[in-house]
Amino acid sequence: MNIVIKPLTPELAADYFDFFENRAFTDDSPYRCYCQIFQMSKAESKAASDYATTSGLDGGQIARTIAQQQIESGILKGYLAYVDGVSIGWCNANDRANYPAKQHYAVPFHAPADKQEKAVVCFLISPEYRGRGVASALLQQVINDAKAENYTAVVAFPVKRNERFEWDTQGPIQLYDKTGFVKMEEQDGHMVMKKDFII
Repeated sequence: MNIVIKPLTPELAADYFDFFENRAFTDDSPYRCYCQIFQMSKAESKAASDYATTSGLDGGQIARTIAQQQIESGILKGYLAYVDGVSIGWCNANDRANYPAKQHYAVPFHAPADKQEKAVVCFLISPEYRGRGVASALLQQVINDAKAENYTAVVAFPVKRNERFEWDTQGPIQLYDKTGFVKMEEQDGHMVMKKDFII
């Protein structure tokens, strides 16, 4: 299987939405999103939720609109995985300084120093391609690009679990172990793992 990895750009927005709307959740995953929430502050998330409630509009369509705006503005960054020209996987990865300081999630994605560390915050793989090396290929591309862009490290936030969890969107610990990440700390069941680069 030939996996091709491409960084998300506005020109690839159609592929991004094609993946999320036609392949990402075909196995009745409990998640239904466009990965837009990680780039939203608590205030922005609450405003979007309030707007969905008061306007009567579909929350999914509001989330899609927000994701479209984030892609166009460059706030939402990451990588798409393709097989035979079709988008089958996604990894949300960005400069830690680009995530909101007062974010929707308690996981510490944000760090204030620009161009120091890149964060890996989410993976989503089409069900029929899981367990076939797609997440590993995505993570390796993040690492390769972070090195090339002179970042000092890549940081990840897997959840500590006693058994495999199907919807492990932050990636299993084993994924990071095999690519040289080291455990730095643990917060409320979330591991903070880092792969440092020698500069």
